[in-house]
Amino acid sequence: MVDDDLNDAGRPSPDALLENARREGLGRLKIFLGAAPGVGKTYEMLMSGRARKGDGLDVVIGLVETHGRKETQALLDGFEIIPRKAIPYKSQALEEMDLDAILARRPALVLVDELAHTNAPGSRHPKRYLDVQELLDRGIDVYSTLNIQHVESLNDVVAQITRIRVRETVPDSIIDRADDIEIIDVTPDDLIKRLHDGKVYLPRTAKRAIENYFSPGNLTALRELALRRTAQRVDEQLLRHMQSHAIAGPWDAGERVLVCVDEQVRGPALVRYAKRQADRLRAPWAALYVEAPRSTGLADADKDRVAATLRLAEQLGGDAVTLPGQDVRREILRYASANNFSHVIIGKSDKPRWREFFEGSVSHELIRHAGDLSIHVISGKEREAAPARAIKTADPRRYQLLPYVFASLYLGVAVGVGTLLSRVLDVRNIALVFLMAVLTSAVTAGLWPALFASFVGALAFNFFFLQPLYTLDIGDPESVIAFGFFLGVAVIASNLTGRVHRQAMAARQRARTTEDLYLFSKKLAGTGTLDDVLWATAHQIAAMLKVRVVILLPEGDTIAVRAGYPPDDTLVDADIAAARWAWEHNRPAGRGADTLPGAKRLYLPLRTGRMPIGVVGLDNDRQGPLLTPEQQRLLDALTDQAAVAIERTQLVADVDRAQLAAEADKLRSALLTSISHDLKTPLAGIMGAAGTLRDYPQAMSDGDRADLLGTIVEESERLNRFIANLLDMTRIESGAMQPTMSPHYVGDIVGSALHRADKILARHKTRIEIPADLPMVKLDPVLFEQVLFNLLDNAAKYAPEGSLVLIRGAHRGGWVWLEIIDEGPGIPAEDLERVFDSFHRVRKTDHVRAGTGLGLAICRGFVEALGGTIKAGSRTDRSGAVFTIQMPLNPAQVPERLQ
Repeated sequence: MVDDDLNDAGRPSPDALLENARREGLGRLKIFLGAAPGVGKTYEMLMSGRARKGDGLDVVIGLVETHGRKETQALLDGFEIIPRKAIPYKSQALEEMDLDAILARRPALVLVDELAHTNAPGSRHPKRYLDVQELLDRGIDVYSTLNIQHVESLNDVVAQITRIRVRETVPDSIIDRADDIEIIDVTPDDLIKRLHDGKVYLPRTAKRAIENYFSPGNLTALRELALRRTAQRVDEQLLRHMQSHAIAGPWDAGERVLVCVDEQVRGPALVRYAKRQADRLRAPWAALYVEAPRSTGLADADKDRVAATLRLAEQLGGDAVTLPGQDVRREILRYASANNFSHVIIGKSDKPRWREFFEGSVSHELIRHAGDLSIHVISGKEREAAPARAIKTADPRRYQLLPYVFASLYLGVAVGVGTLLSRVLDVRNIALVFLMAVLTSAVTAGLWPALFASFVGALAFNFFFLQPLYTLDIGDPESVIAFGFFLGVAVIASNLTGRVHRQAMAARQRARTTEDLYLFSKKLAGTGTLDDVLWATAHQIAAMLKVRVVILLPEGDTIAVRAGYPPDDTLVDADIAAARWAWEHNRPAGRGADTLPGAKRLYLPLRTGRMPIGVVGLDNDRQGPLLTPEQQRLLDALTDQAAVAIERTQLVADVDRAQLAAEADKLRSALLTSISHDLKTPLAGIMGAAGTLRDYPQAMSDGDRADLLGTIVEESERLNRFIANLLDMTRIESGAMQPTMSPHYVGDIVGSALHRADKILARHKTRIEIPADLPMVKLDPVLFEQVLFNLLDNAAKYAPEGSLVLIRGAHRGGWVWLEIIDEGPGIPAEDLERVFDSFHRVRKTDHVRAGTGLGLAICRGFVEALGGTIKAGSRTDRSGAVFTIQMPLNPAQVPERLQ
């Protein structure tokens, strides 16, 4: 077993406990996962549901697709089936799972088939897995089915195997959330036989499926994907169980590979070996670097090599982990045990035997304390030469005299204080004064000045305070012992204090860098446009690295400056060539690089895991290399975040364009429908009446002729209103409307609108209840009359003949209210806001006149342009609709009584 002190006294992992606490109160999800359709997922789900029902559990069927299979249909007997919900779509009704009915019924377990299904437009959620998530959040357990080709992360792999791109996918988070995954496995031969027997598809469809998708090779590959994805999920569950119950690993339920790297040049070879080993074992793997106290004293080249090795591990698909710690061996074993790694890979020690005797060997210590871990020690022959750097970096490590000057000053103060105290204290106590000077040097200046202070302080202590005085001789044997212990204590104390000092400095620097990166990521998350992201990135890089920055993005066949700090968009020919080369080859170019080093700036590619995004250019006024290795690593972190943010904004723009295209498509479809029906209807009436007058002028009486002419006039007016509505809607959406505002009495405009709508309201009663002392309102009378006309036209369409249309006005506070009330069927609650959408119709029955569905949308556009509001409601005393217009009073207008 691993050392007992590595188990943290049997303490569970806080992260695992938090995850278990988060799942409390939520429903449990079980997924029946198959490699392909027809393996029997739905059948097994129903069998499991029937078993749970037999145990007395409340089980209902939310939705199950039998696909006409008799054996599956027979299993539905005895289950309560929640009726499906019909959703209208393009003149037909689509049936979907009734989520609200299931929530109201609130069973203990619900069976939901086909987790990756896309719901019909108009459903609460666009995808069925979102319905399942809502059920789980409400504490309802769910059984569901899924094919492996519908998992989002495997979409590209499945497309490569089958040459078919699956459009319906579910995110991997759904798999990760599942409490249980049961894989339904059928051999390819058995599945193909089921296809031939007609148990999966109809014979003609089954034949095409066998020739294309359901080939033995495809099914074998998909079967392997399903087994591997399930094993991965089970491994994650095992790890969480071990961490939440403080079980020391490893458990040999699955293989996991951990490679330990350091600053040695063989690091990339170790990482590649770990990658090969993990591929052979088909296991996850990670690269671990333990940041010990000595790590802070490494040369910048060594630090850069460690960062490059960890980056290589991430590029090869592993996890890169950095842990601070005092004892490298203990930290490796602790991490491997806590995360259930079964294999640890480490390089062979290069230390001479005498150094191993004093300092120890990490590989030997790991083997001695490995317990059940398998330790792979890689030979030194695996080393490879360090790759040539593409960028020359500056080395900021210089010899500094000032810390030694301060150490000497501290010793001088110690000599003075010791001289004063020598008259009252024993010489051995004076040694503590020098020890204080050594510690002060270690805290303020570091290890080497502290060691300098230790030896010089020992000599000064001997020279000034040990007999014989003012010589380096020591006459008293007791003084020899005091001198020796002082020197030993001073060296040990300076070493320990210097180590703590280095760790504190590294921690402060790491905290500052982490805080800056966090604030930068927070700033990027809050930006909404590409320009904001670019300017924020340029400013952050310039502020943290003290350089000038330009950012270039591709524009057609070239690459152009899009942002800079300080603002500067002028590039000479050499810089343009370097930037283009960096973009085209995805490698650094320009100042300090191997390619085109004569450029003023250093150009580095901005890239994500998917593709290059752009180029960032850096320069400053200093001579020599542009960046230190530490700055290079910081720049990598900044550019990685910036590239992801740039890609995010571009993806958002793509989504917006797609949504805009979809909306335009929807509007075009609605417009064509309106033109083909609502505008064609009056044209048909006009053409019919005119044709009759032309063909039978002598056979008609004067009354018939007058009726036909009236029809032509009435339908022409109706057609004119439809076209006017379309033009008005175009004016609203283009923003070309400019109201002419002046004070008016609302009652006058109501009268004009009623006169204009006289023919429309001929079969209805009208009543006006507008006070004569209603204040005047500043508005455009033409637009407001059109609003009233559209509302009266809407009331005439939906209210039955002979019913009352009431127009009521009032003055409330600083607003004038106007209500148009009818006695029609009213407006459903879910349509109170949608009635103002373009082309939206609540209902359309035989007695309702046709229309474009633009009238109410125009009303809202005109009223809001006039500074008012309009809302729809239903009557409470009886059926009917109420449209309320609120117009603000002109503050400078004095209310006056009008006769």
